Amino acid sequence: MNKPFDIGEYRTRVQKTKDRMADAGFDTLLCADTANINYLTGYDGWSFYTPQVAVVALELDDPLCIVRGIDYGGARVTAFMDESHLYGYPDDYVQSTERHPWDFIVGVLKERGLDRGRIAVEKDSYFYTAASHEALTKGVERAETVDAGHLVNWVRVIKSPQEIAYMSDAAKLVEKTMQAAYDTIAPASVNATPPPPSIMRITPARRNSAAITPRSCR
Repeated sequence: MNKPFDIGEYRTRVQKTKDRMADAGFDTLLCADTANINYLTGYDGWSFYTPQVAVVALELDDPLCIVRGIDYGGARVTAFMDESHLYGYPDDYVQSTERHPWDFIVGVLKERGLDRGRIAVEKDSYFYTAASHEALTKGVERAETVDAGHLVNWVRVIKSPQEIAYMSDAAKLVEKTMQAAYDTIAPASVNATPPPPSIMRITPARRNSAAITPRSCR
């Protein structure tokens, strides 16, 4: 699958994030915000009731991406990292009264030796719940957990040339769409009126798809 940015772009973002982490005294950053996960890894998937996280650590070259097992294929296709940096937790962690997905995430941190030092989390993220934080802090007793605030969001403020190019293209499409609407709208017009040909010609570019070979959860 063709990715919207090359690997160099993603690694530049990760390095800028690491620079801010180092300045703040963070050893590891756990991103639960969907936009920040996408920004740092390329993973393109939403989850409103099952956790997913990007792990950025000063001692790791590339981030880790941990998602629900059934979303693992999407991570393989969209994330820029190789499979050694991707994890999927099985469904017996989902909405369970005996275990929490963050128990699995803690296991990955321990496996990687990241359950120590200062671990920063996005406490104000809609996707990071009180139960998530409780499971994390219980599992990483050797570490100090702190609030990352909007660390990644501030990195995202400065746009790359490729991001600016995409934004410019998007603005042109929106301008053309709105102009077509202005040219068409009239008193007593109804919603059922077919859109003009100029709108119908605006279609998103298709991306190449890639086959996914099922793989058991790690």
